[in-house]
Amino acid sequence: MVLPGVYRPQADTQLLAHALAAEIVRPAAEILEIGTGTGALALSAAGRGARVTAVDVSWRAVTTARLNALRRRLPLRVLHGDFTACTHGRRYDIVLANPPYVPAPSRWLPSRGPARAWDAGPDGRLVIDRICASAPGLLRPGGILLMVHSAMCDPDSTLKRLAQAGLAGQTTVRARVPWGPVLRGRRAWLQNQGLADVGEDQEELVIIRAEAL
Repeated sequence: MVLPGVYRPQADTQLLAHALAAEIVRPAAEILEIGTGTGALALSAAGRGARVTAVDVSWRAVTTARLNALRRRLPLRVLHGDFTACTHGRRYDIVLANPPYVPAPSRWLPSRGPARAWDAGPDGRLVIDRICASAPGLLRPGGILLMVHSAMCDPDSTLKRLAQAGLAGQTTVRARVPWGPVLRGRRAWLQNQGLADVGEDQEELVIIRAEAL
């Protein structure tokens, strides 16, 4: 179920779901999903017996995730707001993140509207960098961060920031998918920024896996 204006599960959601499926999820493991959208990933984890907290800045997304949890009769704690404020003082075994990562002309994150699900500043890293910095405080020892984003956002920078934060990270999956309408609409700007080549029409997605030491 997807309410109007809520990000629909797409290729990045599917990649993250496959990455989660490859992880051992012990009974009653504590899992956090940042940017839950419809709640699809959070509910997948809840179906494996995990205790899941899902966070989103969109009230429509929060409502959608709660309705989907009711429909599937799965326990899911869904919170509205910024992930750092909603999780203060709590640590998790697994953190899932499908953050906004599409490069955008604006230097600021959108404050409203569906673009909050994808726009993330000129380099696409406004939220990614916050997650990298926050990960050590969110994960228990041995905890795992699974994050998906575009190769346009410089995965090496993500790995470097995670290493500086004390996490051992690696890129575990790479997949190419056709450009969606947002990237197609920004073709000229992306080319001017050096983020896309002329005639390019596919985006590389990556899964970053990092472990708290």
